[in-house]
Amino acid sequence: MRIFITGGTGYIGSAVLDSLLRAGHKVDALVRNRENAGTVQARGAHPILGELTQPTTYAAAASAADGVIHTAIDDASRAHVDLIAIDALLSPGTAAVRPGRFFIYTSGVWVLGPAPVPVDEAAPVNPIEQSAWRAPHERRVLEAAAWGTRTVVVRPGIVYGGSRGIVGDLFKDAANGLVRIIGTGENHWPLVYDRDLGDLFLRLATNPAASGIYHANDECDERVNDLVAAIAGHVPIVPSVRKVPLSEARKKLGAVAEALALDQVVRSPRARELGWAPSLHAVSRNAARLFEEWRRGREAANHAAATSG
Repeated sequence: MRIFITGGTGYIGSAVLDSLLRAGHKVDALVRNRENAGTVQARGAHPILGELTQPTTYAAAASAADGVIHTAIDDASRAHVDLIAIDALLSPGTAAVRPGRFFIYTSGVWVLGPAPVPVDEAAPVNPIEQSAWRAPHERRVLEAAAWGTRTVVVRPGIVYGGSRGIVGDLFKDAANGLVRIIGTGENHWPLVYDRDLGDLFLRLATNPAASGIYHANDECDERVNDLVAAIAGHVPIVPSVRKVPLSEARKKLGAVAEALALDQVVRSPRARELGWAPSLHAVSRNAARLFEEWRRGREAANHAAATSG
């Protein structure tokens, strides 16, 4: 298949891009500059230079594809850009209706809100402030199925693997000697390994029966305290751990503080019905491997920065 993807150099988008390419699909990746174009081209994708806010720069490539995967926006400050992209990529002019065509939208589990008992894809959303914008965008995507395109919403847990992301920041903080935990640390984080998440996107793209909402997490229900303890055991010097009250954290981090303090136990039965099974379970049980991934990723990023400079 020929697949058009946004956010192909981002954390989630990179994992999805690699998964699609490994499976032999042709991928057109929207990029904003020549540096990112070189990155996706080196991986084996075809770069499309453009901006999400300017649909004319990518409408032709998206229309020519058998399907679209939108991973580009994960920031509330760019919610308006996300909406522009959704409307452009699903408009009748861009989303040429033909058998098998699909649109996969990347959301997140924070749209579910507090979930101290297990919730699956059928659960109603109760978004916190950080993710309030996601709920109407999800609805817009799902309602577009009436136009003839197979639409899918993916809600990944907190992604881990490599040197980026929230868990990557925990490794960085631990290596620097100080980890801050928002709240008591007894809250559970739904988590998913980046390569496993890429595999789920691939399954959704290639399964003509897949539509609707899918959660993506390893279902290990790890507490933040357990994550930090495991990570701390694999850095050169045992770091200090500071518990920061949510009220204090909000003053510095804003709405994202509430997201990091969420207690969520999430289940992914619809994803598992597709045959998806995470290859990696639990950050705490794989901390040594993940620390090595993080270290190599940091070294590669530092080398790239030094070379480009």
